[in-house]
Amino acid sequence: MIRINLLPVRAAQKKEKLRSQVTILVLSLVLVGLVCGALFIQQQRTNDNLQQEIADINRRNTELQSRIGEVRDYEKRKADLEQKLNVLAALKNQKTGPVRLLDDLSNALPEELWLTSFSEQNGSIDLAGIADTEQRVALFMETLEQSDHYSNIELTVTEQTTVGNRRMQRFTLKGRAVTPAAN
Repeated sequence: MIRINLLPVRAAQKKEKLRSQVTILVLSLVLVGLVCGALFIQQQRTNDNLQQEIADINRRNTELQSRIGEVRDYEKRKADLEQKLNVLAALKNQKTGPVRLLDDLSNALPEELWLTSFSEQNGSIDLAGIADTEQRVALFMETLEQSDHYSNIELTVTEQTTVGNRRMQRFTLKGRAVTPAAN
């Protein structure tokens, strides 16, 4: 019988199999390394893009914060200006108030009626004068009451007196000074 030694063939086949397995392992490792490298580069680019977006958003946020500060400063200045305008309007009303009181008083005076005193304090008005008749005093009171600047006009004292050779009515009135609403 003939014997053939197949051992070296088996050993060669084993070596060849081992070599192909090592080659497949090395190629697999290289392929995994390339895939991991590609994924790493892709993630790095994504990270760089996100960092750039964050930097842009922070820069924009800083710009908006400065604008918000400007808006707040503007609103504060606007409120200050409105307050100053209100003070000026109040001063203007107070300035013209006494002038209006005296103007209405002058317009309400009928003929043959003279005022001897006029005082205004904290909105309270005291008037004293002389008229030829009680009807003139009543007419004066009605006219004052119709004015925008006087209210609650009341006769406190009326008495007959003689001035020269004429009989006259001495009177005293009380009332309130009214500041009409601004138009």
